[in-house]
Amino acid sequence: MSLLSMEAPSEKILSPEDEEMMRDSLKRCSPETVESALAYRKTGDVDRVAVIIIGIIERFLEPDMRARLRKGGDNQRIFEDLGIDSLTLVEIVMLVEETLDMSIDNNELRDLRTIGDVKTFIDCKVRGLPMPEKARHVGAEVIDQALPHGQPFLFVQEASIRKSEARGSYKINGDEFFLEGHFKGNPVFPASIMLEALGQLAVLYLTQNGPGDLPGKVDKDKVFFTSCDGVRCTRVCKPGDVLTLTVKPKRIKHPVGTFEGHISVGAEKVAFAEEISLMFDFCSGESSPSTVSE
Repeated sequence: MSLLSMEAPSEKILSPEDEEMMRDSLKRCSPETVESALAYRKTGDVDRVAVIIIGIIERFLEPDMRARLRKGGDNQRIFEDLGIDSLTLVEIVMLVEETLDMSIDNNELRDLRTIGDVKTFIDCKVRGLPMPEKARHVGAEVIDQALPHGQPFLFVQEASIRKSEARGSYKINGDEFFLEGHFKGNPVFPASIMLEALGQLAVLYLTQNGPGDLPGKVDKDKVFFTSCDGVRCTRVCKPGDVLTLTVKPKRIKHPVGTFEGHISVGAEKVAFAEEISLMFDFCSGESSPSTVSE
């Protein structure tokens, strides 16, 4: 959802006392955050909200994490990548509520896992729009059971699935068996393995009934890679990088599913696949035609 699509309404009154209180509450935030918060409270300009959210989160981060927040993009995970714990998240929410003059129910925070999730959630709240479809988190144990792949050839460590897409992540540890020879003394994660990771995420989408209207359960042992077209790689990936994987269904009609795939590291684009195609079948006695289009 764009944060740049609504015009600012007419100006509101913010008393000098309220302005002073706001400046005091945000005194450890950047000047840009403070001025954006004051502008939002005076005009209701929702274009300022993204800056406010990032600035408030930054205020609670350790110094070494602040640059990562600014450069990392919306796919950064709140807890795993930025080191925010549950108590700190409550403090962040309280300051957001005070700054934006809004109320947030703790139950609404359960499915917020990335910076992008937080931005979208707050944007919907301030605009009075319905919340987007909730993503279903899939942990390592479920992934291990839902995929035919296993260690040391499993490249999705966690994922979230909604009808429109599946997102996953994989951290390159440096001890992957193939890095010893790719390349000698200069470990580089192979592009072919990145495409394999996208394919595994697409398999996970199918076996978890991602579209929501497949007529049967996809058999994990009856999903096979068939083709990959329009591939572009734009960044070298090395140990320590966390790959953010995204697949979006384009066409799903038994027995073929076609997906678009993206990989990034932080805000940097890594790879793109225009079409990843898989052949699949249902568990015994559950097959029938079904179509999902983009």
